[in-house]
Amino acid sequence: MSRTPDAACPLNRRTLLQLGLAAQAAVALGGTAMAQGADRLKLGPPAPFSYDLLKRLAKDLAGKPYKEPARPDPAIVQQIDYDAHGKLKFKPDDALYADSPGAYPITFMHVGQYFPKTVRMHAVVDGKAREIIYDPSLFEMPADSVARKLAPQPSAFAGFWVREAKDQVTDKGDWKTREPFATFLGASYFRAIGEKGQVGMSARGVALFPQPGAAEEFPDFIAYWFEPAMSDSDPVTVFALLDGPSLTGAYRFLIHRTAGTLMEIEATVTMRKDVDRVGLAALTSMYWFSETAKPTLIDWRPEVHDSDGLAMWTGAGERIWRPLNDPPRIMTSTFADEHPRGFGLLQRDRAFDHYQDGVKYQDRPSTWVEPVGDWGKGSVQLVELPTDDEIHDNVVAYWIPAQPTKAGVTIALAYKLYWQDEEPFPTSLGRCVATRLGRGGQPGLPRPPGLRKFMIEFLGGPLEDIPYGQTVEPVLWASRGTFSYIYAEAVPSDVKGHWRAQFDLKVEGPEPVDMRCYLKVGDKTLTETWLYQFHPAP
Repeated sequence: MSRTPDAACPLNRRTLLQLGLAAQAAVALGGTAMAQGADRLKLGPPAPFSYDLLKRLAKDLAGKPYKEPARPDPAIVQQIDYDAHGKLKFKPDDALYADSPGAYPITFMHVGQYFPKTVRMHAVVDGKAREIIYDPSLFEMPADSVARKLAPQPSAFAGFWVREAKDQVTDKGDWKTREPFATFLGASYFRAIGEKGQVGMSARGVALFPQPGAAEEFPDFIAYWFEPAMSDSDPVTVFALLDGPSLTGAYRFLIHRTAGTLMEIEATVTMRKDVDRVGLAALTSMYWFSETAKPTLIDWRPEVHDSDGLAMWTGAGERIWRPLNDPPRIMTSTFADEHPRGFGLLQRDRAFDHYQDGVKYQDRPSTWVEPVGDWGKGSVQLVELPTDDEIHDNVVAYWIPAQPTKAGVTIALAYKLYWQDEEPFPTSLGRCVATRLGRGGQPGLPRPPGLRKFMIEFLGGPLEDIPYGQTVEPVLWASRGTFSYIYAEAVPSDVKGHWRAQFDLKVEGPEPVDMRCYLKVGDKTLTETWLYQFHPAP
């Protein structure tokens, strides 16, 4: 898994004709300028469009053999490396909805080495869709750019940006100079800014593992359709068609610009083949190291991560925090649930001093999935991959429905995706804010081999009301090994309600150990449940 999988492929015009979505009007293929767009944004002929028609299209595609998408000249595209791609800038004056008061303009991204596939773009007005025709003159291109050698067809659009509202001017400038607030680029990847104006982790249409032990598959959003927001209080509506060797899908996004970003998402996916695991509402992020564990001299910074934990709110009401790992090998953890209330990959550590990096890891958004309707039985699954750098997204979390995903099966679900600082529905319990590991045993005495000390810090909630001298009990469980030296204490600091659980764990052998811990007084639970997967040293 990396940050830069392929982008998407063009629609099959024959399939569009079969579904009645092809052009119905005698308009030249070059089209005309769109009234709500810029003068040089050319559109193709109109065709009926709706979300129901898109779902029919996706289901029809699932019944046909998968066809590898066409690409603009691969020999040329391969030469558009990271630096060259960054110099291909869409001209903001030519943005879709650039002339619409109050709207959120949409600008497009060019194909390149990391995004080599065509993605077709369409503007929708009054139930009619018209394809946006690629024209190299829409982009600022250096005179020596190899991109100038590409033929006009197939389209060289690879993705798009949703820009800030056209009529809003801030101390950071207007929409033409401000960073976009949502991005769709590469396979089924998309991301948005949080409350601190930063991007970080990404979401995906699906995370797909076709067969046990087989490599992950990356289906593509092969086409998008846009409906304009009539004002900056309305959402931007984006429809997407997903296609891949093992499944197809139809998606609808209502994208709201809030303090961060809120997306209301509907998805309908149909299996083209039998599939082992289909991860829906998928989130992907980067975790290299934190205060929990850092190899000696691996990096000058104290911590490097876009997210530091998986949070879950189960159907039974339990609040769970699972700190992330950089494991020694690929690890998959499964958390069975029924009627889940939400889950997310969060960045809880907001202190600059904990990162010391100008890229502002402390400002990365947390992303939370809120199910809409009853998702029934299934599981949240967390996949962690080993990494030795910060350039890879090595963490994935998603929902797997309990129903078998056989060929022909269709799964529909809806959810809200929040890009902000914290969970949208925060717990009233104390939250886990740090996990620290060290050598077990007592200072001044021999340290027994295979003994590891854990310090788990909790903050807030009922912990703020614990009177001096009150005994607080850590409740522990481990899949193997034995505990010793167990107690809880208030952290000696000026922060009220800051406590930590401390214990030693003795284990033999290198196999992972799954653990649980929370704090209580009598029968009263004080904190969320800390889950952790410990990997003993070989």
